[in-house]
Amino acid sequence: MTQDTFRDKTAGGRPPEGSTPPDLSERIDPAADPVPPLAGLAPAAKSGLGLLDELSPEQLGWLSDDIDQTRVDVFARLDELYVPERQWHVQPFTEKVVSVLGPDIGDAQWRAMGVWAQLRTNLSHTRERDHLRDPVSLALRVAERKLAWTGDEIELLWQASVEPILFDRDPGSPLVLPLAVTRKLSHEAQRRHLPLMRQVQELLNRCRGWFNSQDKLNLDVLLAEHSEDDPIKAATCLVGKGDGFATLMTAEYGVRLGGPQTLPLLHHWITATPARPSATWLRRPATLLTPDAAALIREMLGRLPAYRETTTLHRYGDYERTVTTYLHPRTATPLRGMVWTCELIDEPWVVPLLGEIALAAGTGIGGSGPNPRSEMLANAALGVLAKRGGLEVVAPLARLQTKVRRRSILAKVAQILDAVAAQAGLNREQLLDRTVPTFGLGPDGVREEKAGEHVLRLALTETGTPTLTFLNPAGKAVKSAPKAVRESHGALVAEFRGTLAEMRKTLPAERLRVERALAEDRLWRWNQVEEFFLDHPVTGVHGRRLIWKILQGPAGIPVRTAEGWELTDPLGRRIQPRAETPMQLWHPIEAAVEEVRSWRDHLLEIGLRQPFKQAFREVYLLTPAEEQTGTFSNRFAGHVLRYGQAKALLSERGWTGLSLGHWDAAGGSEQGEAVKEVPGWRARWNMHLPWGSWETDGYGTPASSCVSEPIRFDRTGVEPRESVPLTEVPPLVLSEIMRDADLAVGVSSVGLDPQGQGDYWQSYNFGDLTESAEVRRDALTRLLPRLRISDRVELTERFLRVRGDLRTYRIHLGSGNILMEPNDAYLCIVPRGSFDQVFLPFEEDGGMLAVIMSKAFLLADDTAITDPSITHQIKG
Repeated sequence: MTQDTFRDKTAGGRPPEGSTPPDLSERIDPAADPVPPLAGLAPAAKSGLGLLDELSPEQLGWLSDDIDQTRVDVFARLDELYVPERQWHVQPFTEKVVSVLGPDIGDAQWRAMGVWAQLRTNLSHTRERDHLRDPVSLALRVAERKLAWTGDEIELLWQASVEPILFDRDPGSPLVLPLAVTRKLSHEAQRRHLPLMRQVQELLNRCRGWFNSQDKLNLDVLLAEHSEDDPIKAATCLVGKGDGFATLMTAEYGVRLGGPQTLPLLHHWITATPARPSATWLRRPATLLTPDAAALIREMLGRLPAYRETTTLHRYGDYERTVTTYLHPRTATPLRGMVWTCELIDEPWVVPLLGEIALAAGTGIGGSGPNPRSEMLANAALGVLAKRGGLEVVAPLARLQTKVRRRSILAKVAQILDAVAAQAGLNREQLLDRTVPTFGLGPDGVREEKAGEHVLRLALTETGTPTLTFLNPAGKAVKSAPKAVRESHGALVAEFRGTLAEMRKTLPAERLRVERALAEDRLWRWNQVEEFFLDHPVTGVHGRRLIWKILQGPAGIPVRTAEGWELTDPLGRRIQPRAETPMQLWHPIEAAVEEVRSWRDHLLEIGLRQPFKQAFREVYLLTPAEEQTGTFSNRFAGHVLRYGQAKALLSERGWTGLSLGHWDAAGGSEQGEAVKEVPGWRARWNMHLPWGSWETDGYGTPASSCVSEPIRFDRTGVEPRESVPLTEVPPLVLSEIMRDADLAVGVSSVGLDPQGQGDYWQSYNFGDLTESAEVRRDALTRLLPRLRISDRVELTERFLRVRGDLRTYRIHLGSGNILMEPNDAYLCIVPRGSFDQVFLPFEEDGGMLAVIMSKAFLLADDTAITDPSITHQIKG
């Protein structure tokens, strides 16, 4: 860092009080060509200080030793017209100058006006009342003209642009005029001004000023053209340093990115500013694209799916602000250009990679929610996928539907899927049924490839766990690749590992898709169920563990026989549907109570763990209170929820639009609405911020908690949108929406805080059971007799009562929190790890049923507890 780069704040101000201004007559070149006076330009006769009076000796030195009379007269006239104070009601300064000076302004006068404007911009940082936009607007007018600028004049323009940047005060841009003039020079003539241009670039890279980002980009582009001998510097000029991915691009790929073969492409990629590429835009990369450039695009874009946003704390005196950045616009724009260029690349890696980019960029900040990391990049990837079309784009788009929550992105995904489906003569869901990848697995869910004397084995277990193992020559399975296999068959190992990663992404997406089909009451033919849900090696791990039902007929679990697939009910009766028989997934809301009990007992008896709750699924029927309220339900209103968790769970289950936070001094987005659409219906669940939360959360932050409000329904496709009576909502639609709300409350309520307190916490933790807790109680009724601690446990209305040797405990079936008898003292136990001592028929590790069971086993043997944080509470 040098003195020339960062100058003292007093440099460039008006001369010290009492000093004698330089004698300007001595600096006027008498040999200069006379210039005819303009109509409105009389000799200077003004009072007070003018521009030349305010310049420091250093700044006067910029004007060189040949200040001619034309420049002095123009400066004086502009000083008379210029009013530093902000007077918005007066005629715009530039228009006033042009009208007063007349239509016959010559080249020299225009240049003098430009120099005055640039110098006035330079001085304005010392004058609080200067109306800075006036000289900037004049500079813009001068920049539009083609003038015969001298090298000294251009150097002066650059010198005068340094100080406004240094003092971080400019609401306009001091670069407008020097950039416009310099860009018109030849490449060789520009070299004279490179030192100052680079000094300005360095200042802009370091300051927080309100400078025009386009002017900053134009300067960087100009300097990139003079960095042909330094490819990393050239790439850095064009990509910038705005985020971690820009640093990665220049550090790891700068030599190739800024090299002679790819640099013209990079210059073109930074022009990818429209919403979509035109045919003209695509013609340029079509002529520049080489196999090496395509490989570089694949490598750089391949790093994007794993890249995540960063959070930075900014301090401004006593004020702090946290800023989360995914991609700076300077980085995102060339990346969008690369994505658009993929339209020209016919390689098998293009569609999967664009799908991963759309997923990563379209996913919400932090991994969930409706605010995508980069909607611009997600839309760019989707645009290319839409143009490619075909069945190969379906699988990556299906994953987007399960993860992305931005309505505009989901609408674009749906549009692409509908277009592909229409080409195939199907609807969207039928298309998704037919395009789930098999990953090369056989009907038994296994794929094997020989690698010399070893065998690579990729398999899916019946419960949906993907595994990759290596069989040695003796047939023994090992988990890691032997050295001989890695060295001789590295590409095959990499392919199998990549496939394993893809399987791990597809399986949960398929589980959610099948569960959505249950909630939406879809219909199939039996031969379609066999092909897409039973025989399919991936979807089949879910479909084979579900109960299927003939429309308005019996239901059963699939069983494979020598003749094909059959259905078996809890009594062992077999059903053989015909190929064209209409089928649907069984839902307990349409079954009698005894049938539901029979299926629940049967699943526990045969040890079948379903991929999601089906037999044990909660049913939410319309209550008398909801009939009374009419168009809204208060069933899950008034709960205080942890906002981030509630939003994440609702987003995963297809709800969109919820956004709460403290974004302005008035309190920010204090009201929000989560929306979910199902065929024919729309559910709306309002939320609001707790009173006073802006004081605890802080300005500029998302909400930490929210309060739930009533749930309403309306019909999709009907305008105006009006809430309908709950009695008109189909029971299945009502039940599934209420189930989502119950899950959100059950996961995110602040009542779950082990250290909580207050009326709400007490009511939530030990009050009446919700439908989900009632289902949990029903499951425990069947599970408890099977446990080795069955003689120490019993169910009451709301609690699982556990008898230990030291005390007796009551575990609430809704919250999982514990009271100790005889005085109902609260016992705080924070769950750790997973629970696998007992078969659970539906919940994954970490679910509330697993938490309750793990606490029951722990407390039944309370004398064996060694954790002092627990024993201290038990023993008092």
